Amino acid sequence: MEEAVEAVVAAGVEPFPTVDKCDASGRGAHAVAADLDGTLLRSRSAFPYYALVAFEAGGVPRLLLLLLLSPLAAALRLLASESASARVLVFAATAGARVRDVESAARAVLPRFYAADVSPAAWRVFSACARRRVVLTAQPRVMAEPFLRDCLGADAVAGTELATWRGRATGFVDARRGGVLVGRAKAEALREIFAGDGDGAPDVGLGDSRSDYPFMSMCKEAYIVPPLAAVEPAVAMDQLPRPVIFHDGRLVRRPTPLVALLVVLWFPVGFALACLRIAAGALLPMPLVYYAFWALGVRVLVRGAPPPPRAERAAGRRGVLFACSHRTLLDPIFLSAALGRPVAAVTYSLSRLSEFLSPIRTVRLTRDRASDAAMIAGLLEEGDLAICPEGTTCREPFLLRFSALFAELTDEVVPVAMENRMSMFHGTTARGWKGMDPFYFFMNPSPAYVVTFLSKLPTELTCAGGKTSHEVANYIQRLIAATLSYECTSLTRKDKYRALAGNDGVVAVPAPAKKTQ
Repeated sequence: MEEAVEAVVAAGVEPFPTVDKCDASGRGAHAVAADLDGTLLRSRSAFPYYALVAFEAGGVPRLLLLLLLSPLAAALRLLASESASARVLVFAATAGARVRDVESAARAVLPRFYAADVSPAAWRVFSACARRRVVLTAQPRVMAEPFLRDCLGADAVAGTELATWRGRATGFVDARRGGVLVGRAKAEALREIFAGDGDGAPDVGLGDSRSDYPFMSMCKEAYIVPPLAAVEPAVAMDQLPRPVIFHDGRLVRRPTPLVALLVVLWFPVGFALACLRIAAGALLPMPLVYYAFWALGVRVLVRGAPPPPRAERAAGRRGVLFACSHRTLLDPIFLSAALGRPVAAVTYSLSRLSEFLSPIRTVRLTRDRASDAAMIAGLLEEGDLAICPEGTTCREPFLLRFSALFAELTDEVVPVAMENRMSMFHGTTARGWKGMDPFYFFMNPSPAYVVTFLSKLPTELTCAGGKTSHEVANYIQRLIAATLSYECTSLTRKDKYRALAGNDGVVAVPAPAKKTQ
């Protein structure tokens, strides 16, 4: 079969039909083998995924190294081979990086970007074949496998294996395990995967280039995904077997070579600007912070009617509890800027640096229900209080489950829908140092916050009106979700941190040293 394919190629004829000719109906008992770049993914360039790993594992210096070596990789791909090009990218992105950092980025960062680039033409056929789904890729297996298995339902993934030494990547590929998986190496890997299969070969093969022909020729049917498929809109996230709700990483946009270059050039400028913006927020009186932010390029948009200060409300009334959706740890600060007065906030976890820089009072929750209830009640006696019942942030348009504790403690509740806009860096992290969160947010060229004050809950919708605390919390969650056009979920902070970081999201704070006599 392979010799026949080579003869057809030599004659200048495409040996396989395009994927639009494939009838995907009735293939539930079929097995499929597909390439990744240019086939399951619309883009044929793997540079963005190497760039994400480079930035997460080594920051700006490693991203710069990848940028400097990328022209060499492109030239080798044109003049030498795809294998040589891949070796250069692997070296630039992983040399010296801890393997666990690469694995962490593959689990928490890459799926969001992979999922945004799934080709509808290939996915139509790949998803229809339910018996067995195999993906072959020249990318390092450690990078692609979590997404392919968890989000696309792949049963087996074969890719380039990284050479490691004492827990670190050497920057080379493991020649003992097949080297870079291109050309005939893909066919050999596919043969090994199907060695124990009764048929010995997949029913359907999907590829996009001549380097895929060797494994495609092993399949009973094979189809080419043409370059024109790259211009089609990607598969919608909610059409994947498992949508990406939680993801991590600092970069907002897909790091193409141009975007990566802009990140490298902007980083020192952005850091200086972030320091200036943070200093303005921390040192100026809160009534001036709103105007200082606007002067420094930070947009604060206020919608709805915020309640008046406590001094202007009826005497003897406790403070108002602002129940906010949670986007970054800066939510209470932008709430305070929108109100023109500082509002205390409670939080589950906050780094010492963020606590030191905060222009408002922050109080840590202990996770002991009785202690936390007493603490929140005491703070409400002193004045207004901001709380984020989700307990953690979510980047996608979803709201996590709201804790019901706050609803038991007061009937003076004002829901607040918080939105933010970032063009370059995310201001949250589950895996990295949380102390850098405000810096990354303010490093964006023109970040924005939209603070929408909703009407105070009427008495009949609070616990005083006969509602349970869970009913109140769920109602506020639905109200804020409707305002933002978000979707409510029952997921919690533990779900997020276990998925992204393998912990429960608590920031460890060292206990104060004991005085010696």
